[in-house]
Amino acid sequence: MDGFLLARADGVVRGYGSRIVFDDARQALAALRTGHAEFVVGALPFDPRKPAALSAPKRVEHTAGPWRPAALPELPAVRAVAELPSPAEHMARVRKLVAQLNDPAQPLRKVVAARSVLAEAQAALDPELVAAHLLTRHPHANVFAVDLTPAGRTGATLVGATPEVLIARQGDTVTLRPLAGTLPRLPDQSADSAQAGELLASTKNRAEHAFVIDWIGQRLGPICAELTIPDSPELISTSEVWHLATPITGRLRDTTTTALDLAMLLHPTPAVCGTPTGPALDVITHLEEDRGFYGGAVGWCDAEGDGVWVVAIRCAELSADGRIVRAHAGGGIVAASDPRAELDETTAKLRTLLGALNCDLPAQ
Repeated sequence: MDGFLLARADGVVRGYGSRIVFDDARQALAALRTGHAEFVVGALPFDPRKPAALSAPKRVEHTAGPWRPAALPELPAVRAVAELPSPAEHMARVRKLVAQLNDPAQPLRKVVAARSVLAEAQAALDPELVAAHLLTRHPHANVFAVDLTPAGRTGATLVGATPEVLIARQGDTVTLRPLAGTLPRLPDQSADSAQAGELLASTKNRAEHAFVIDWIGQRLGPICAELTIPDSPELISTSEVWHLATPITGRLRDTTTTALDLAMLLHPTPAVCGTPTGPALDVITHLEEDRGFYGGAVGWCDAEGDGVWVVAIRCAELSADGRIVRAHAGGGIVAASDPRAELDETTAKLRTLLGALNCDLPAQ
């Protein structure tokens, strides 16, 4: 896929081709400020030290309203072939992290632990068709497909359906709705309602959520003349999980601060990395395989500084030939985390992407 797609309920942005490519977000910012680029699209990696996948497209389309794909052919069969790490090893990693988090001598308060599933398709998967199937299953999600070639992953595509907006900027107004604290949905309606109530009352999940909200407040406070953060989170749901969410709005002091500036300021949040950010990032890069663009950010920014960046979760990387899929999911680990519950949370999150491919996870 030589291009970019971000489809939200209120509009669709498409980028076609690449006039300039950037593997460093600072280069993209400079191009916007000097007029060398009127529009930048793409993805930021989970680890900000790794190459980005950003470009100034040859052509951009920005249309109002939801994306309505013209046709939805069936996808080729896809089967899971490996879990990295295995479920048992993921739980062992969580136990290790919990022990570390309960050590008062170390600074960590939260670390996000992720795992991935590797799958194979019988025939090439078209990234935009995968995105269309994701939209059909998750009509309220932010659906995306991004060419990762500028980052050196020639022909690979990041595709997903995320419920989380990292930051949106229009004029001097910024909005975001961070998510942290999760429980799986249950098939029985009464049990599912009880599960939602349990999440809202959960000391562990509310503490995990508070880490994220406090950190965002610290980051946005100095650059916002006004910042509105509710005292308590609200519940939102996807087909697979319940989340705690807090809608935040702010008014910028300086309107030269662009949406890309804001994305770089906030990424990675404690919701995908941990608290404090630096030590958590070090633990993750030592403990896990490379996350690539999972847990990164996908979005766009124009020459006026307006734009939208969403958190790259509920996503997968498709290989250049469209035959290999690697999907990630993670969960925030705090001192009170239960390893089995954390495994179940990642399994529920993986179903967002894999379910659209009719790909079942191995029994656990």
